[in-house]
Amino acid sequence: MTEVIARGLEGVNVTATKLCRIDGQKGELIYAGYNIFDLAEHSTFEETAFLLWNLRLPTRDELEQLKADLRRERPLSDLNARVQREIVGKIRPMRALEISVIIAGALDPKSSDLSQEQLKKTAALLTARMPTVLAQYHRLRQGLDPVPPRDDLGHAANFLWMLKGEEPNELEARVFDVAMILHAEHEMNASTFSALVTASTLSDMYSAIASAIGTLKGPLHGGANEAVYRTLEAIGTEENIPRYVDDLLARGERVMGIGHRVYKTTDPRAIILEQLGHKLAATSPDRKYFDLSLKLRDYLAKKLEGKPLYPNVDFFSASVYKMLGIPSDLYTPIFAMSRIAGWTAHLLEQYADNRLVRPNALYEGADPRPYVPLEQR
Repeated sequence: MTEVIARGLEGVNVTATKLCRIDGQKGELIYAGYNIFDLAEHSTFEETAFLLWNLRLPTRDELEQLKADLRRERPLSDLNARVQREIVGKIRPMRALEISVIIAGALDPKSSDLSQEQLKKTAALLTARMPTVLAQYHRLRQGLDPVPPRDDLGHAANFLWMLKGEEPNELEARVFDVAMILHAEHEMNASTFSALVTASTLSDMYSAIASAIGTLKGPLHGGANEAVYRTLEAIGTEENIPRYVDDLLARGERVMGIGHRVYKTTDPRAIILEQLGHKLAATSPDRKYFDLSLKLRDYLAKKLEGKPLYPNVDFFSASVYKMLGIPSDLYTPIFAMSRIAGWTAHLLEQYADNRLVRPNALYEGADPRPYVPLEQR
């Protein structure tokens, strides 16, 4: 009897979770019982993080307490700030984010405390620090002084403030807040799984998150949104779409941002981002790539008619972030900055009911054979 190998673990359930449900046929995404469309319309990133960490929405007092905890943890440690200045310009921002997580873990005397209470504190610390790391890294590489966080701004607005030194308007802040909600969680994706594998050894949460960041860095996972931006840059204008796409497909290559391992219809997050994109484009001087995305989507719909290939979350996030004034090499780190809520939520589940992840591999090598001494080979 031939044993079945699930390449890429496709279709394999590796754990049970109360955090997220995806229906790829219907294009449905649920966080702990709440539809992503409802969260995008009514919630905030802070509230969504609380939901993922506690499996329920917070009371007003609980939400205010979480916001206070996040504000308190925003500033970087002296060591992390010094390292930022040493590495800026030498490595890419995703690596800087990875290093910052490792440093935070090294400085935390309670990093090995895997109690649920302490793990939630670690989750809040990492959620608060990541925006500061990315914003300061970007400022420093421009030769500018870091912009300190502001206690009067929410999580999303504060990041844009630290990044650009300009307070975002209400629409910009809300669009980015929703974008972070959309990226906060997505069931058993590659980076979440790598975090769980690390945690299953009872390594600490910081190490597990560093594993997740390393996994997200790959172009087939988090790097897809930056790849979408490069595609739009390469196309340049609407007239170039047919030639570019036809040449790409003739080479057997994929159009980044189109298609998804799970969704067999349009990713619901792409629907929401497109709606947000229209609102930003109404006043943005950088709407060029959003308009180009719409034309590219329409052309692909005709070209790929009959195939289950539709826009995913990366397709519109590239042009939305461009209109927010965010450089393209920060797109994937921002993905991590958002997904930290989901990663840590899954780790809370893993540590609460841990079992070492240790799958098997089907051996296809040589049959048993005698060892031949070196002089006889």
